Amino acid sequence: MAGGEDLKLLGAWASPFVTRVKLALSLKGLSFEDVEEDLGNKSELLLSSNPVHKKVPVLVHNGKPVCESVIILQYIDEAFAGIGPSLLPSDPYQRAVARFWAAYIDDKLVAPWVQATRGKTEEEKSEGINQTFAAVEMLEGALRECSKGEGYFGGETVGLVDVSLGSLLSWLNATEVMSGTKIFDPVKTPLLAAWMDRFSELDAAKAALPEVDRVVEFAIKRQAQAAAAAVTSDNK
Repeated sequence: MAGGEDLKLLGAWASPFVTRVKLALSLKGLSFEDVEEDLGNKSELLLSSNPVHKKVPVLVHNGKPVCESVIILQYIDEAFAGIGPSLLPSDPYQRAVARFWAAYIDDKLVAPWVQATRGKTEEEKSEGINQTFAAVEMLEGALRECSKGEGYFGGETVGLVDVSLGSLLSWLNATEVMSGTKIFDPVKTPLLAAWMDRFSELDAAKAALPEVDRVVEFAIKRQAQAAAAAVTSDNK
C-alpha cells in the first residue's frame, strides 16, 4: 500500500457498518488487516480503541483509532486524498448535501428498518416498514437530484452516499428473501432499483458485500436466539 501505512479494521462480517468501511477501503485501493471481532467476547484492542461505545467498526491507522462508520469514511477520504476516487465532492455545498443524505440513511432508513425486522409487536413492525418505505421514496428523489442524470449519488463516480447506502444491500436483499418485501421496487423506485444493480456489479461491492445466503442464515439464527431468550425471560 502507498506509503507503507498500517491499517487495521476491527469489525464483524455481518455488520453493514463494517461493510461500509470495507467498501471505502476497496474503492480507494487500500490494503488493510481485517480483524474479525467476537462481539460476545470483545477484544482488549476493541475496548481500548473505542472505550466510549465499545462497538465496531474501528479503523486503526498507524496505531490511532477512528470510530463510527460515516466518520471513518470521511477520515479515509481526507487521510488518503489523491489515492483512488474521492468520496466527497470538492464543492463545500455539495459536500454538505452528501453528509446530509448519509446521515439521513442511518436515521430515517436504517432505524425504521431495524424496527420493522425486530419490533416486538406487529404494530411496531408495520410502523417500521411504513417509515422505511417513506425513507426509500425520499432517497429516490435524492438520487434524481444528486446524480444529475449520471449513475450514482456522487454523479459519475461513487461517493459517500453511495457507499453509505450500498453497505446495506446484502441485508436489504436478505429481507426480501425472508419476508418477500422488496425495498427497492423497480416500479415504485426505478432509479434506486437500477442504482442497486449498478452498484452491486462494482468490483469493490463484490469484494466487500457479504453473501446474501450467509446473511439470511445469520439473521435466522439471531431470530431464534432472541425468541429463546424471550421465552426464558417469560418463564422466570
